[in-house]
Amino acid sequence: MARILRGEIRWADLNPTRGHEQSGLRPVLILSQDVFNERSGTVIAVAITSQPQRAGFPLTLEIAPPQPPKRAWVKISQIRTLAVERIGRKLGRAASEEMIRIVEGLNEIIDA
Repeated sequence: MARILRGEIRWADLNPTRGHEQSGLRPVLILSQDVFNERSGTVIAVAITSQPQRAGFPLTLEIAPPQPPKRAWVKISQIRTLAVERIGRKLGRAASEEMIRIVEGLNEIIDA
């Protein structure tokens, strides 16, 4: 498999799930650093949805869509550690400004 890099938007198989977790085959944004992705056999990612979101930042953030013409939202609250075997082909890449905002949102959610 090709290297999985921070900031990439890739297909991922999120099944099986429980409760309110995002499920199915869907795009995810890779948050973990390249060296982590390479050595751990896992990646840390957040789910992306094309469904309009009522919750705003920091729970969700609209991003440039990986595949036009659909709008896309990163579900910052839906962070997962995934085995690299769940990760599929690359769809695109998030802008560095978007990555900064997403990490800021995650920090708002988990910061004490």
